[in-house]
Amino acid sequence: MEPEKLDGGASWPLILDAVELGLVLVDADARVLLWNAWLARHSGVSAQTARGQPLAGVFGAGLSASFLTALSNTLRYRLPVVLSNVLHFCPLPLYAQTPADAAAARMPHAITMTPLVLPPWGACCLIQITDSSRAISREKVLQRQSERLNREVMTDSLTRAFSRGFFDHFYQQEFARAQRKGTKLSLIMIDVDYFKDYNDAYGHPAGDKVLIAVVQALQAVLLRSTDKLARYGGEEFAVILPDCGEHKALAIAELLRTAVLALNLPHRKSAISNQLTVSLGTSTLKAGQTSSAQALLDAADQALYAAKNQGRNCVQSRSPQTVAAPA
Repeated sequence: MEPEKLDGGASWPLILDAVELGLVLVDADARVLLWNAWLARHSGVSAQTARGQPLAGVFGAGLSASFLTALSNTLRYRLPVVLSNVLHFCPLPLYAQTPADAAAARMPHAITMTPLVLPPWGACCLIQITDSSRAISREKVLQRQSERLNREVMTDSLTRAFSRGFFDHFYQQEFARAQRKGTKLSLIMIDVDYFKDYNDAYGHPAGDKVLIAVVQALQAVLLRSTDKLARYGGEEFAVILPDCGEHKALAIAELLRTAVLALNLPHRKSAISNQLTVSLGTSTLKAGQTSSAQALLDAADQALYAAKNQGRNCVQSRSPQTVAAPA
């Protein structure tokens, strides 16, 4: 029976060929009963050629094993099946345009198989095929936008160091990991000495350039990918050093200090030097020590203020308060 006779009228072929998805109707033996224009256009196989043929013969070796298994299950057990483009990439040899050669790239698509009972054929399977290209393109655009927004949220727009928001999240994460595993964690707080006076003397644009140069110098010292430098606020920066003990943290802090000094940036308003300097405070959570994230941060902050009180352009260290572990 021809498709136009399904309901006694001649409109069905026009309707089926107008829809923007592929439609295939197969009988219980998986022979093609209906093959619409969309499918002919994207497979390169006409309805006249496909009709009456086994579906596996129409597509040949281009059919995926997952498609054949799904079709067999739908026909045998009368259960609908969905093959998403995420889990089943291009199960049919379909192309955006009529394929000119075997090297053409397949069109990503999703497939829905629905069991039906239609006279006079009896048990059948309606296969619907939708082009996933636009959805995938939209997903890629949204993913790129999401990644860009994440980078903007994670990164300080001026210096390209990590942002304060990133610091807060990563620091809490690393502190929890250190407490859980009983490992070391060090924190370094850094302040650019007399930075307000620098801005007053040289102007804010020059101050911005100095902060960028300082961050680049600091980053060059931090060789491990796990060591994170963040702009904590204004001219203050913080370095998180996972699995780093007290002596190593002090050594790194000294390298950070000398890296900035080596920039030889003039600072005629500094009360301690004729060039730009930084003060640093370190604090370390020892292996197995029970403390709090706030206590470690407070200790590093206290060490920074101690460095300022010691004349600046130096490194000081303070230990975090030990907190009793919860019972």
